[in-house]
Amino acid sequence: MNTQNEVVSHYGAGQQGFTTEDILWAAGIWSVILTLSPVIVFYMLMVA
Repeated sequence: MNTQNEVVSHYGAGQQGFTTEDILWAAGIWSVILTLSPVIVFYMLMVA
């Protein structure tokens, strides 16, 4: 995973505002977080 190189090349181009790629990235990340959060909470409750 070379995330830093992607971030540098993405923001180093000097483009302003949100692109469709940014919106898709945000939607994907939030969907993963919202999908996993109940699982993590349930796991913590079962382990604690």
